[in-house]
Amino acid sequence: MYKQIAANKRNTIFIILGFIVFIAAFGCVFAYAFNDWSVAIYVLVIASIYAVIQYFLSARLAVMMTGAKEIERSDNRRLYTIVENLSITTGLPMPKVYIIDDPAPNAFATGRDPKHALVAATTGLLDIMDDNELTAVMAHEMSHVQNYDIRVSLIVFGLVCVIGFISDIGIRMMVRGKDDDRSPVGFIIILITSILAPIAASLAQLAVSRQREYLADISAVKITRYPEGMINALKKLDEHSRPMKRQNSATSAMYINNPLKKGFISSLFSTHPPIEARIERLENAKTSF
Repeated sequence: MYKQIAANKRNTIFIILGFIVFIAAFGCVFAYAFNDWSVAIYVLVIASIYAVIQYFLSARLAVMMTGAKEIERSDNRRLYTIVENLSITTGLPMPKVYIIDDPAPNAFATGRDPKHALVAATTGLLDIMDDNELTAVMAHEMSHVQNYDIRVSLIVFGLVCVIGFISDIGIRMMVRGKDDDRSPVGFIIILITSILAPIAASLAQLAVSRQREYLADISAVKITRYPEGMINALKKLDEHSRPMKRQNSATSAMYINNPLKKGFISSLFSTHPPIEARIERLENAKTSF
C-alpha cells in the first residue's frame, strides 16, 4: 500500500513533466505552422497558467459538472455516518460528503490530497445498496483518497481539459489566421495534432484509471474486512448499471462504475475494467484477506 502511495506521488511529477514536454512540442507545431517561434512560448505560458488553475479548481469543476450537492449529517445521516466511520477507521481527515440526484448507482472521490478530499454518491446508489454494500463502496472511494489516486486522477483530468483547450485554440487560429502567416504543411500538421492529442490524453487517462480500480477494490476489503460487501456491491452495480443523466468523458474516470452510455467506442476507451474481472479478482483473493 505504501509503495502504491509513493508511486502515485512519483507519477504526479512524471505526468506534470510529461505534460510540459507535450505542450512544448505542441507549441513548436503552432510556431512552425505560423512561422513565428514566439507562439511556442505563448502556448507554453498559457497552458502552464491554465494547468495551475485547473489543479486548484478541478475538484470544484468536477462537482459542478456532476451536479453534486454537499450535505451535512442532518441531510443524510446514513451516508454521512458511514463516511465518518470510515474516516476514523482509516485515520484520514473527514472528507466533504456530496450527493448526486441521479437514479444511476455510482460514486466518486476527488481532491488534490486527503486534506482537500470529497466523496459523492448518487441517490440511485443509496437506494439499492444495503449498509454493508454502501460501506464497501464508500471504502472504495476512501481508498482512492488514501492511496493518493485522487491527486493523480485530478491532474490527468485537468490535463485532458488543457489539451482539449489547446487543440481548440490551434484549430481556431488556423481557421482565422491570415493565409500569408501560415504554412500549408503546418496547417496539415496542426490539424492532425489537434485531433490526435485529445485521443492520446484520453488513452493516458485510461491507462492511469484501470489499475486504480482494482487496487481500490482490494483496499476497500482490507478496510472493511468483509469481501462479500464489495463483491455484492459490484454485482448490484453491474445489474443496475445505467448511464448517468450528466455524462462527461472528462469526469468518467473518477466514478466507481462507468457513467457513460454503453457502446463500442465507450467500451474501447473505457477507463474502467469489466466488473466481472473485478469480482473475479476479489473472489480469487478471498483467502488472503
